[in-house]
Amino acid sequence: MIKFYNTLTNKIEEFKPIKEKNVSIYICGVTPYDVCHLGHARAYVTFDVIKRHFMRSGYTVNHVQNFTDVDDKIINRSLEKHISPIELAKTYIDDYFAQMDKLNVIRANSYPQVTRMIPQIVNFIKKLEEKGFAYNVDGDVYFSVDKFKDYGKLSKRKFEEMMVGARVEKDSKKRNPYDFILWKKTKENEPKEVSWESPWANGRPGWHIECSVMATTLLGNTIDIHGGGQDLIFPHHENEIAQSEACTGKQFANYWLHNGFVTVNKEKMSKSLGNFFTLKDIFEQYNPRVVRYYLLTQHYRTPLDFSNENLNSAKAALQGLDEAYTRLTAIVKENDNNLKDENLIKIQKQVAAALDDDFNFERALSHLHELKNIILNNLYVEKSDLLKQAKWLFEDILDGALGIKILHEEVASSDLQDLLDKRNQARKEKNWTVADECRNKLSELGYKIIDNKDGSSTLVKKG
Repeated sequence: MIKFYNTLTNKIEEFKPIKEKNVSIYICGVTPYDVCHLGHARAYVTFDVIKRHFMRSGYTVNHVQNFTDVDDKIINRSLEKHISPIELAKTYIDDYFAQMDKLNVIRANSYPQVTRMIPQIVNFIKKLEEKGFAYNVDGDVYFSVDKFKDYGKLSKRKFEEMMVGARVEKDSKKRNPYDFILWKKTKENEPKEVSWESPWANGRPGWHIECSVMATTLLGNTIDIHGGGQDLIFPHHENEIAQSEACTGKQFANYWLHNGFVTVNKEKMSKSLGNFFTLKDIFEQYNPRVVRYYLLTQHYRTPLDFSNENLNSAKAALQGLDEAYTRLTAIVKENDNNLKDENLIKIQKQVAAALDDDFNFERALSHLHELKNIILNNLYVEKSDLLKQAKWLFEDILDGALGIKILHEEVASSDLQDLLDKRNQARKEKNWTVADECRNKLSELGYKIIDNKDGSSTLVKKG
């Protein structure tokens, strides 16, 4: 039984799908006007593990994640760089895939883009206008928030309280300050390639409307799970609910999942504060496997504080797992997925239970380290059947459930192999000076040696 915190109800709830053993998931994607940062990694690694757990629990997952490929930020950046907005967006969409592939994030079933769904968006807005939820002012179309009686139900904000003290700018076309734009009339300085015909004026969609259209078009009027970062709860997800349910008359999403912020010194990471870390920069210092491990060290709903110290701790913990696995594979090569050992069966059940219980990544990792200790305690006690089972379970948890790629032993080049053979021979002869010289040379080349009690050594690329 999978249960998790539903932002809509503020409760831990048992998951009950619309269609048995199927789950539809819509995740808000990036606005591709810049390279991906650690906040993006936190969100998409979080939902990747959640998706993996549903799949491993026997569900068929239909996962949709959008790209907002037309937006004020994209237009402004394209004008600065003197390139087309479409070209700019494509550059950063490519960057998104490159960085997420390094983090071993499984790709969605579909990645709709705003620029490819303009007719559907226009029709959706027309329906809202026909139903009295939208109004046109000189080519700009707004959603009338006060017409939707449940506005605020996700963020738990009372509309009447929001209106107290609210002010509308003198030049605003809005009827009230919380109305939001559905269609933007093209401005004189904006590129024509991101302007489309509509019944109101040539223009482009507002930010919120696109997700409603993409989700309902590809997943149906009611979806199982809608997810994203906590910063999207208001106004983005609140506005999605309002316009979707106003249009269809049905509940938009049954469950809402939100991951916590990435913080730096307890402050939310943001460009304005100058505490902004891109994945490209981080990957120059840390292997993506380390970053993924680090992202799973806290519960997904809690803040994750960024620091080199925390990343180094994650690196050390992952190296401990890698070393145990490398020692294990030096002894056994085969896997046995028919678990018979009671301790291994217990760990398998504990990991599944941790993920069933509001996707507790941190607890699942702790059970993986228990498995590491079992492996280390049984390496040299003639228990090959147990070790084969442990090898399968280790790979199943680390790579399968948590998505951290297994660190396979490097195939050494002839020069590396010569150094390794020379060191192994020196160890047999107890020539520790030569053995240390070989170790140091291999370390300079970026390799780490793991010595085994049988006298052999294993060469592993440093992470």
